[in-house]
Amino acid sequence: QVQLVESGGGLVQAGGSLRLSCAASGRTFSSYNMGWFRQAPGKEREFVAAISWSSGATYYSDSVKGRFTISRDNAKNTAYLQMNSLKPEDTAVYYCAAGSRIYYSGAYYTPRFYEYWGQGTQVTVSS
Repeated sequence: QVQLVESGGGLVQAGGSLRLSCAASGRTFSSYNMGWFRQAPGKEREFVAAISWSSGATYYSDSVKGRFTISRDNAKNTAYLQMNSLKPEDTAVYYCAAGSRIYYSGAYYTPRFYEYWGQGTQVTVSS
């Protein structure tokens, strides 16, 4: 069992930055692939970014590529999402997720391949 707790959300003006953190406890954090997803009101949950536990390879949605950076610190059992140049359309609840059964690159983008989820943190970007 892995418990995930997100923090770092808040209200920011367009063009600003936030850094989200995802603190993990429980089983070995370093062996889990980590992902960030988001869900805006009335919309489906969508993939934002992911990082492989083994290679450190990163994956991003087209909408955040070049603006967001995912990273992890296995010594601190924490994953991060640095968000720069924020836009109003980035407004959503952001969730971190952990998955141990991701065996091909396409799976990183799919919520059902992640076994554990945090409770979410609200990010609001004002125009």
